[in-house]
Amino acid sequence: MNNTSQQRVSGSLRLELRGIVTFIVMIWVIFLLDRFLPLERFALTPRQASGIPGILLSPFLHKGLGHITSNTVPLTLLLLLLAGSRADSKKVVLTLILMSGTLLWLFGRPIPVVGASGLVFGLIGFMLASGFFERRPLAIVVGGLVGFTYGSTVFWGILPGQKGISWDGHLYGVIAGVVCAWIFARAR
Repeated sequence: MNNTSQQRVSGSLRLELRGIVTFIVMIWVIFLLDRFLPLERFALTPRQASGIPGILLSPFLHKGLGHITSNTVPLTLLLLLLAGSRADSKKVVLTLILMSGTLLWLFGRPIPVVGASGLVFGLIGFMLASGFFERRPLAIVVGGLVGFTYGSTVFWGILPGQKGISWDGHLYGVIAGVVCAWIFARAR
């Protein structure tokens, strides 16, 4: 790789890292603001007009410190893996948020939903499926790693009946991830 190519890659990675840090900081700032402002009113509530803004906003809202922390760690790790892929990270994240949120709004249980776990499950589904659809060795290895690390989380996370857990949001996140991987693989 020549100097110009290395500078381009280095600049791109710096930009990706800046985007990840900005995204995570936004989630935490909104979490802190929610302690003083009634931001949870923007939760995604399926099939209610008042829940439509939640399609885009619910990943930024969290119920408590344990909730946001349990989403921040895997979200950061998965966004870092996504940044190292060939995918356009911003497009993937936005598509996952919109697709999983829309599926949840259309088909989810009629309860308010907040949190980034739909995005987390979407990223897991995306990375698992990208390896399959792209058939590139690195994508397959990353998908295998993600599957090994989060496979049981996905299995248990989409099972109904867990009190206080949006299993349906997790399920629609995984579905959105697989569909998104298929769409982006076909676009190449």
